[in-house]
Amino acid sequence: MAPARRRQRHRWRLPAAISAILCLSLLVLSFLAPPLLEHSAISDRRLLRFPRPRSSSDDRNVKSPNVNRSGILGEIFHVPHDGRSMRDDLWRSKLAMNYYGCSDTSDKFPDAKLTTRPDRYLMIATSGGLNQQRTGITDAVVAARILNATLVVPKLDQRSFWKDASNFGEIFDVDLFITFLSRDVRIIKELPKKDGRVIRGPYTMRVPRKCTQRCYVTRVLPVLLKKHVVQLTKFDYRLANRLDTDLQKLRCKVNYHSLRFTKQIQEMGDKLIERMREKSQHFIALHLRFEPDMLAFSGCYYGGGDKERTELGKIRKRWKTLHASNPEKERRHGKCPLTPEEVGLMLRALGYGEDVHIYVASGEIYGGNETLAPLKALFPNFHSKETLASKKELAPFASFSSRMAALDFVVCDRSDAFVTNNNGNMAKILAGRRRYFGHKRTIRPNAKRLYSLFLNRNNMTWDMFASKVRTFQKGFMGEPKEIRPGRGEFHENPAACICEKSDKDTRFDSSISQDGNKGKIGRAISAPYINSHASEVELSDLDYGEDSPIGKEITDPTDPDLINPDLEDTDMEEALSD
Repeated sequence: MAPARRRQRHRWRLPAAISAILCLSLLVLSFLAPPLLEHSAISDRRLLRFPRPRSSSDDRNVKSPNVNRSGILGEIFHVPHDGRSMRDDLWRSKLAMNYYGCSDTSDKFPDAKLTTRPDRYLMIATSGGLNQQRTGITDAVVAARILNATLVVPKLDQRSFWKDASNFGEIFDVDLFITFLSRDVRIIKELPKKDGRVIRGPYTMRVPRKCTQRCYVTRVLPVLLKKHVVQLTKFDYRLANRLDTDLQKLRCKVNYHSLRFTKQIQEMGDKLIERMREKSQHFIALHLRFEPDMLAFSGCYYGGGDKERTELGKIRKRWKTLHASNPEKERRHGKCPLTPEEVGLMLRALGYGEDVHIYVASGEIYGGNETLAPLKALFPNFHSKETLASKKELAPFASFSSRMAALDFVVCDRSDAFVTNNNGNMAKILAGRRRYFGHKRTIRPNAKRLYSLFLNRNNMTWDMFASKVRTFQKGFMGEPKEIRPGRGEFHENPAACICEKSDKDTRFDSSISQDGNKGKIGRAISAPYINSHASEVELSDLDYGEDSPIGKEITDPTDPDLINPDLEDTDMEEALSD
């Protein structure tokens, strides 16, 4: 059989001179053409351009080319300057009017005068930063009620990481605290004295974390009956999430109505809010956690090369028992806080334009101005308490970390939209508080879903990126029924204290005063739920608080408190700010 004849392929080629002219023409046209990735609805043609985000294996001194999967050099990622900032749904929930905070206890909850025993006194020593201590104060009132004891005004933590010497009355309105709760729990400022001496010194002990009602009755009550005065130490997250409904409502009454800052703090906070309102009708408050201590503790890595590994590694050595972590795995699982740039991109993708004013509550940012530069480029109207107030105005607060944190708390609480890059104590407390007071817009990043999106953003158009961000953030925007009742910390999801209006309540005004109750008991919210991603990354899993290591549940059976409540906790719990 004769071999197959090889076909000859004849290619038609342009002369070299014509080919060069065509190439030059295409090059000129590419410069004259409008950007391919610019949003079609944007009239402002100015663009911000950001480099490709680095993975944990990248080094800052190594420039990796922007290559997509096909091996072709990728498009530059364009961020339009404009946005949809005037849309109402960016600033408020359309469903909020159907819900209201309800913390009135039932008729089956007797007056404290009938339940309090005269020979039982409970003292509390709180732990951590301002918001961690706030959870302890709230739970202390409930613990006293369970034990039918008189509560002595809690002692604030003055020896921890914060070194803040403020006492309770220098941060909170102590008289309001006592009088507002008088029908629920008897509270006194100090132990009674006899012949100039305290009746007796307290017996010191500690309860396990997430101690239930039965736990308090079996562990603390027998000691209280014998010693009469008991002080519970390191009191943070020492009360179970699930309690009887009336006790849950008492929690809300304490946290949302009786714990008001002092007049001095409140007035300065009001000034900061007023100055933000003078600049814009609406504003965002961003709680930005990106301090060196916090990053070291988290075990996350942000592409800073050997310098970052060395600097954060030195800080990590402070915690002898801190386990080694896989930074890439932590990021994939949504355990790492977003960078300032990533927060900015998320907000712009959600529709907030560069004209929006942002109040930033933060400590020392790792990398300083260089780290903040992309966020400031995305949102040039960048403010903080230090830029809004003079040094003279801040002088009474500047030496006290808790009082400075209280100022940020006031502004964040009353902002039109509250945003956080983390899930620490302040984020949890404010998320719950903003749900209670009308489901004010609260944006918490779905870090697990957003991670891959940030990593591959240069391989997609801005429209595609923004669309995916909006999809991933459904269920993380502070809407009603986002989280199933009972999931997460009660302080972040006070479902028992949020009621849904019935058809008979159509004329009920859903606006709630933060100074008191509506005096109306409603039906607590129940299913269905909005958050379709909750099973992938529960908000309670993203814990950057003082109370536990990253990725470790507070109810971890290896917690030394569950093994031996008398063991001293390490300062690991106090490492991170609120």
